[in-house]
Amino acid sequence: MTNTKKINIPISSFLSDNENYLKQTVGLGVTFDVGIRKFHILDKEIGVLFVNGLCDTNYIIHILEEAIDTNEIQRYGEGTVKLLENRLIHQQVSKIKTMDDVILQVLSGLIVIFVEGETEAFVIDVRSYPGRTPTEPDTEKVVRGARDGFVENIIVNTALIRRRIRDPRLRHEIIRVGERSRTDLCIAYIQDIANPDLVKIIKQEIANIQIDGVTMADKTIEEFLVKQGYNPFPLIRYTERPDVAANHLLEGHVLLLTDTSPSAIITPTTYFHHVQHAEEFRQNPAVGTFLRWIRFLGVVFSLFLLPLWLVFVMDPAVLPEKLAFIGPNKVTNIPIALQIILAEVGLEFLRMASIHTPTPLSSAAGLISAILIGQIAINVGLFVPEVILYTAISMIGSYATPSYELGLGNKIGKLFLIICTALFQEIGFVVGMTLLILFLASIRSLQTPYLWPFLPFDWEALVKILIRPSISSLKVRPSIVHPQNIRRQK
Repeated sequence: MTNTKKINIPISSFLSDNENYLKQTVGLGVTFDVGIRKFHILDKEIGVLFVNGLCDTNYIIHILEEAIDTNEIQRYGEGTVKLLENRLIHQQVSKIKTMDDVILQVLSGLIVIFVEGETEAFVIDVRSYPGRTPTEPDTEKVVRGARDGFVENIIVNTALIRRRIRDPRLRHEIIRVGERSRTDLCIAYIQDIANPDLVKIIKQEIANIQIDGVTMADKTIEEFLVKQGYNPFPLIRYTERPDVAANHLLEGHVLLLTDTSPSAIITPTTYFHHVQHAEEFRQNPAVGTFLRWIRFLGVVFSLFLLPLWLVFVMDPAVLPEKLAFIGPNKVTNIPIALQIILAEVGLEFLRMASIHTPTPLSSAAGLISAILIGQIAINVGLFVPEVILYTAISMIGSYATPSYELGLGNKIGKLFLIICTALFQEIGFVVGMTLLILFLASIRSLQTPYLWPFLPFDWEALVKILIRPSISSLKVRPSIVHPQNIRRQK
């Protein structure tokens, strides 16, 4: 993208000149959704510039009615601009002086009011973006708790957070990203808690983004922010729950909310941030700890169950006598390692097919496909039953992982361990697992160690991850985010 310096053209005092400029830039008169409505107030011609579909028509009509009523109240006397400004019935009215600002504001859904003979224009926020109402996220459901979730409207999302944190030090800073899309991006943090160096780093990384548009919203921002490359493990955490987002703000994290995205980016995060779920804090500490350990077990199964079983299959001598039943009962023509890989690929086919299948059919079609294909594959000798069993358990463990992104990352890590084990048996499994842990330990997410508090070791923080603490016992904020105010309660 070429970095051409823009010239800030001032607003002309002639309404016709402004119209001509808008015809050349935004296609006024050509593109149907950009329009201008002209009328007279006292001795001045007024032009209201708008974009159909992004504005609330009822608000605009009410504002125009109030402005036009000025003709009936007073003919001449006080200046038209002063009268008009007093008659603009809205809480957000400001003035701008350049045509670049006019275009930016109008394409963001605001209306701009030109006054003949004036070099300033009024801007009124009457945005009404198309979208849905807040509903519970599909991927972060809880049995008890709030049922509202983020939507594609950034204004609604910031309001959902503000509703939970009524702290005057909560900051929502808007930055526009994308040379052409000019997408709104909100940086959310609590001023006296968040590490100012972290906020500064995030702002710098966002300011360095050079791209036409961020049509993929938060995912595009993520790739510029953490520069993940081909690392399959997520370096930031997504959440669609306002309560989860608010809780991380109080811990000292910085959030990024992108317009048109129903997810908030939480930074910085570690591996263990991705294995916690809101349901654990909606139950008492004992039940929450139990649920957490079940999820931990699911994560372990999703990552290590199949490679470890393959070790026992390839070398039954390492099995204790009481566990000798583990392993296939018959010899097949296809190697077990290849069967596992084929089963994993087959399950991915089913997952993708269920996503693209119409909702009323997806559950039934997926269930029937899994049963029929699995049973027939066993009958024809393509798979042994144990492969289907352990692959299914591993898949369930990946779905029990709270973070969808971490589940996919663990799947790639699992395939790496399977290949290492298939090539070098026990030694391959041990070496592969060691390489995987070293790889995770080497990752930094915004200068944050990915395996904290395991590496570097922090016993107190590790205990809080292993055992769900009671809310009253949480006296300090996590040290990994380096908060300014370490204590939660004063």
